Order: sequence, then structure tokens, then C-alpha cells
Amino acid sequence: QVQLVESGGGLVQPVGSLRLSCAASGSGFSFLAMGWYRQAPGKQRELVATFTGVGTVRYADAVQRRFTISRDNAKNTVYLQMNSLKPEDTAVYYCNANTSSSINWGQGTQVTVSS
Repeated sequence: QVQLVESGGGLVQPVGSLRLSCAASGSGFSFLAMGWYRQAPGKQRELVATFTGVGTVRYADAVQRRFTISRDNAKNTVYLQMNSLKPEDTAVYYCNANTSSSINWGQGTQVTVSS
């Protein structure tokens, strides 16, 4: 069983910054991949950034050079630093972590970019 809890969302002005955190808890698992997805109203959930299961980092084209994913393995926590935010970044951001037997999602945290 895995639990993922996101935090750090909120309302921010365009070109502002925000840092999201995702803390994982549970037992009997090891993550193969861990990252962030987002879902805007009326749209499908899409990849934002992720650590893959093969030691690489992948970013969506829309957030390249603006967002940075990082992690603290000792704390089982992954972060998403979001800079130069745009209105089109507005969405619910979800933490994702995959094990060999399960796909896990957090509850989501709302990010709203508006002036």
C-alpha cells in the first residue's frame, strides 16, 4: 500500500513561482518511476515531469526550462519547482509513483496562475 500526498499548490501571478511537494508513505514497495502530472478542466491528464525507471528525467515540452523535478530519497519525497508560470499551467497537479505492481496517485493540488 502506497499513499502519496501533494502540497504547495495555490494562486500565483504569471511569471511567478511555486514549489510542489509529494510525500510518499507505506511499506513493501520500491518506486520504479516517480513524477508529476496535471489535469486542466476539460482536458486529459498529461505528463509534466518524471523520473523514469531507467535513471532519466523527462519533461513535457510545454514546461521545459521552466520546471525542475527533484527528489529526496531519504524522505521519499519528490518536488516540482515551477518558475515563469503561465496561465496555461493552471491545473490540478498530481503526484505519480509506480511500483512493479501498482500505479499510485496523490489526491492532487490545485495550481492557478492568474493576474
